[in-house]
Amino acid sequence: MVINTELCALSEYRIYPGNGKLMIRRDGKPIWLGSSKTHSLTLQRKKAAKLVWTQAWRRLHKKGITETAAKKRTRRAGKVQRAVVGASLEDIKKKAAQKSELRTAAREAALKELKDRKAANKAKSGTKGKAAGKSKAQSYQKVPKHMGGKGSRGGTQR
Repeated sequence: MVINTELCALSEYRIYPGNGKLMIRRDGKPIWLGSSKTHSLTLQRKKAAKLVWTQAWRRLHKKGITETAAKKRTRRAGKVQRAVVGASLEDIKKKAAQKSELRTAAREAALKELKDRKAANKAKSGTKGKAAGKSKAQSYQKVPKHMGGKGSRGGTQR
C-alpha cells in the first residue's frame, strides 16, 4: 500500500496524511510545514541551512552520507628544474649530486679567501682612511632630524 506523503518545506521530513499544515505564501505558492515548530520558524524567516536538525544543514555539512564515494584525486603538477641566472641546469645537477662534505669544504675555502681579501683591503686603506675620515667629519656640521622641543608636533615655531 502506497501512502501519499508530502515533504516539509523547512525540515524536509515526510508529512503523513492528517499531519502538518498547508500554508500559502504571499506569492501564491503552497508550502507544507510538518509541525508548529517548523511553522513558527518559517514565519520568523529562519534559514533551514542554519538549523542543525534540518536536512538542508545536514546536506550542507556532509552528514549522514551512507555511501562513501572515492574522493576525487587532484593531479599535482610535476616539479621541473630550470636553470637560474648564473648557474646552468647541468651545474645545479652536479652540485646536487656532490656529497655535502665536498660542498662544505669548498664553501669554507671560498669564505676564507673572501676574509683574506677583505683583510688585505682593510690593511691597504687603513693608513689613508684615518686621516681622510677625520677631515671629512670636521668639514660639516650635523643637522638635527627633529626641530622643536618637548611636545612639539612638527609645526612652525614662534
